[in-house]
Amino acid sequence: MPTNPTLQDLLARYRDGKISLEAAAEAIEGLRLERIGDFACLDLGRNVRCGMPEVILAEGKDPHHLAEITIRLAETAGRCVVTRVDPAQASLICERAGHAGIPAEYREAGRVLVVGKASAPKPTGGIVAIITAGTSDIRVAEEARVIAEEMGCVVRTAYDVGAAGIHRLFPALKPLLGAHAFIVCAGREGTLPAVVAGLIDKPVIGVPVSVGYGYMGLGQAALASMLQSCSVVAVVNIDAGFTAGAFAARIANNGVSP
Repeated sequence: MPTNPTLQDLLARYRDGKISLEAAAEAIEGLRLERIGDFACLDLGRNVRCGMPEVILAEGKDPHHLAEITIRLAETAGRCVVTRVDPAQASLICERAGHAGIPAEYREAGRVLVVGKASAPKPTGGIVAIITAGTSDIRVAEEARVIAEEMGCVVRTAYDVGAAGIHRLFPALKPLLGAHAFIVCAGREGTLPAVVAGLIDKPVIGVPVSVGYGYMGLGQAALASMLQSCSVVAVVNIDAGFTAGAFAARIANNGVSP
């Protein structure tokens, strides 16, 4: 397994005398925590410990708490990602970030906010492919995309390839075959991940999307279908773009030759 690139960078900085032994040891431990008032505790060692940044879930959080958590994490870690952000939350965070002199970018398609002064992660060489059955699945696919990119991967996409018109899949799939891992998002009956997994020799992660109505609607039928797949598919929870993106990036990054 290749060395975590964050850890490599940390050790190189110590070797070059840019940080002290104590600072390097603290970071390597990956256990740095920082409390914010009585409502939050930031995990500042996750990137070193797990090879992925701490990502903030906006859903259900008090907007002012969310803004304070985001700004503090961006200041401390240099860069942070917030998922499931609604426009009102995004507006407040962007306003607070602007006052603090911190860049913030709201990627509306995936409801994701990227905040911080640090530059984007260095490319790892990992490649993740993301496919959606329909355009309704793009919001989840875009969440996965941002997470994989924030873990240093190149992301290639093919959206709205369908399963009802299976002939659309083959030309869409061909340019993606160099990817190390595939994410396939589908709602309704959730057929597409099993079909893709039966055509390629790379890991496939199925993401059921809360699209569909009536009996077992809102992603339940898609989840059940993916779990029953006779092709080899790993399945995450309904609408779990973050989990799919992080898992695919881990696979892709571990598949890169050192």
